[in-house]
Amino acid sequence: MQKPLALIVDDEPDIRELLALTLGRMDIKTVVAEDYSQAITKLKNHQFDICLTDMRLPDGDGLELVAWIQKNTPRVPVAVITAHGNIETAVQALKLGAFDFVSKPLDLKNLRSIVGNAIKLTNKQGQESSQLIGRSPAMLRLKEMISRVARSQAPVHISGESGTGKELVARLIQESGPRKEGPFVPVNCGAIPPDLLESELFGYRKGAFTGAATDKAGLLQSANTGTLFLDEIADMPLSMQVKLLRVIQEQTVRPIGSATEESLDIRILSATHKNLARMVQNGDFREDLYYRINVIELHVPALREREDDVLELANFILERLESSIKILDKSARMRLLKHNFPGNVRELENMLERAVTLSAGATISEKDLTLRQDGDELSKTDDGAADNLGERIDDVQRQAILEALEKTRYNKTAAAKLLGLTFRQLRYRIKKLSID
Repeated sequence: MQKPLALIVDDEPDIRELLALTLGRMDIKTVVAEDYSQAITKLKNHQFDICLTDMRLPDGDGLELVAWIQKNTPRVPVAVITAHGNIETAVQALKLGAFDFVSKPLDLKNLRSIVGNAIKLTNKQGQESSQLIGRSPAMLRLKEMISRVARSQAPVHISGESGTGKELVARLIQESGPRKEGPFVPVNCGAIPPDLLESELFGYRKGAFTGAATDKAGLLQSANTGTLFLDEIADMPLSMQVKLLRVIQEQTVRPIGSATEESLDIRILSATHKNLARMVQNGDFREDLYYRINVIELHVPALREREDDVLELANFILERLESSIKILDKSARMRLLKHNFPGNVRELENMLERAVTLSAGATISEKDLTLRQDGDELSKTDDGAADNLGERIDDVQRQAILEALEKTRYNKTAAAKLLGLTFRQLRYRIKKLSID
């Protein structure tokens, strides 16, 4: 098997030697360059698996090299070496397409982690995920952006209305990048009570507070070597935002009751359906945290912005429901194409689940889709009510399933019969609603 090849760009001989020795112990061959011009020449003559470059070069800077690589050899991950505390320059490099950055003095453990992740990325390039359904122009742009940001380790903020599939996008970023084998830990910041959020995220030591009978790792530690997805980050209290900012900047975490910090190797992805920029202006969200989590922003289009995808999505959902009813008649197709879908993909999914459950025929018609009689009314409601529709329906379904399972002592076959569902339909809903 051919050894990976790395390009080291730095004008300091001691740094070049240290990097070459460190990578050599990782069984990685190295080529060195002293300045920008030499680096360009080497890049034109070799196929590298990673490039490590200092930000300050005698005849240019690292940002110029990052930009050149992104334009001419975009398959080569590039990590920049920055002066200690120079976060602004590092963020600028990430926006230009750098894979990651490491600060001086060099933390060799962190360096090895970055290089290892970059090599994994190079080895798996060309593999694409097909989980994101749709071929509309908006979705094609989104898929292209997912492919690009998956190569980086920069924080990504995913914006979009409720029900558009922001968590699915976050999972695809994880699965398309070098952290694919690591854990994906989703956290709904609005679902955890504010007084419990710190202990859930940071963990705690035995005796840190009343009830802390044992040590407990937090969600940050659980995401180590993987991805932490902070959903509805706009709901995070201001007091927690400053603590999260330190975690992102330092890649360390201090559990409650601990005197020492623990190193982390995580990528932060976040999402919300709210306007974070407006919240910053109103003083409801920290500006410094906003710029740290929003290094790269991905916008997930609403379903009404991708009309060409509605029928393809509907057919996919019907297949996934594992029902004998998999056909939409002409009236149903026309109804779906005309509907505004204020609840987005989640509304479409719930609409079809209801139609499959209540339909008396072999196909789904328009009357089956309008049984809920809320499609037109939803478009007249305020944005907040529309955004929360899917969550309310999910909550009702979850409660009904839990009650049925409790009544049948968790006999799923009996619970399905009680609910008027097939066993497969119940199993699908249990999985979808994350019912343990």
